[in-house]
Amino acid sequence: MLITGAAGGIGRAAALRLAREGWRCVLVDADAAALERLEGDWPAMASRPLSRVVDLTDADRIDALGRWVPELDALINNAGLSAGGAEATAGQADGSAARLLALNLAAPARMVQACASRLRPGARIVNLASGAGLRAIPWRGLYSPSKAGLIAQTRALARARPAWTVTALAPGFVRTELVQRLIDSGRLDPAQAVSKIPMGRMAEPEDMAEALCFLASPGARPLSGQLLVLDGGSSVCGGSQPLPATAHAPLPFDAKHRPQVDAVSSPHWREALDAWMHSHGPATGGRDVADADRYPAVVDGSLLAAAPGTLLETALPVARHFAACHASLASLTLLLPPASPDTAWELAGDAEAVRMLVATLAAEWGARGLRINALATADDLPPADCLPLLDYLSGARAQFLTGQALMLGP
Repeated sequence: MLITGAAGGIGRAAALRLAREGWRCVLVDADAAALERLEGDWPAMASRPLSRVVDLTDADRIDALGRWVPELDALINNAGLSAGGAEATAGQADGSAARLLALNLAAPARMVQACASRLRPGARIVNLASGAGLRAIPWRGLYSPSKAGLIAQTRALARARPAWTVTALAPGFVRTELVQRLIDSGRLDPAQAVSKIPMGRMAEPEDMAEALCFLASPGARPLSGQLLVLDGGSSVCGGSQPLPATAHAPLPFDAKHRPQVDAVSSPHWREALDAWMHSHGPATGGRDVADADRYPAVVDGSLLAAAPGTLLETALPVARHFAACHASLASLTLLLPPASPDTAWELAGDAEAVRMLVATLAAEWGARGLRINALATADDLPPADCLPLLDYLSGARAQFLTGQALMLGP
């Protein structure tokens, strides 16, 4: 496993999480002192990492790095720059614009090219994008364009190299060291930032680390070519009213599931989901039974059997029942049928209405710690292959992930 930008923020949290998970890590960063501090904090029982100080804006140094690295199961392109205080068309004669584009957009592609011969079959490549690649952020120079380009590059690479699993992660507001310094200096009002996040809190680097740990695993295969948006629902939430802060502290990431599967009639999905529930131990009761030690994770398959044009009317009672049975800290995952090219045009808005319902409920429920997401299934993807994704998505590891409708399959 190789991770760039490993010495600080999300990269540091991810490196430590991967080490605890048993990965042998190759750590790359331009900051030698920060790399040394990371090595000093390395988990005692983990394999010692290989470290390299590299300026990834230099193509020749990337090529040299590719010749040095061992064989890799995964590559995480995390290194990046966040410019500020300049218009997108500013000349920036100091070279900062060129450096930003070199690191944020060119370096990930160069890293893949340099390490291609070292990547084992079935390797996973994860690019760190940003919510700024989905929505323009003014007066941040070329930051938003660079991240939008990286998202498109990720999708193109997945098509070009289908044997690899290629994904991108788009964080929202994360309490990194930089953000904390802005808060401490009074330059950032955390309450104002949180008022735009449905989950009612700012993400921690460890939230992103859990996602990266999953995306670097073989279980991420059904998401190849796709973007995982981990922003507490802010990207799917509109409106002008400030959102409330949550009164619920985040759960430990290793909090156990209390899985519940409802209304799944498909034999293949039923068999897979029964195995998933069995892997989490015996059930401890219905969804209305409080259990402080296990995170309620409801998976509902009602929409899989819904007639064309009835998806929205099927989803509404499912959502009402979930909200009535769970006061806080639980997840609902809706399984959606594959999109059909034979759907009549007058019924074509039904599936999109469900997607927007998911986003709306994520915004309305977030401060209670209730999450809702959807998985659009694929006919050519065995349900058993989706279980690692479902396990991540529905559980406490993904407790900042809400309002998303994820596609399965290439």
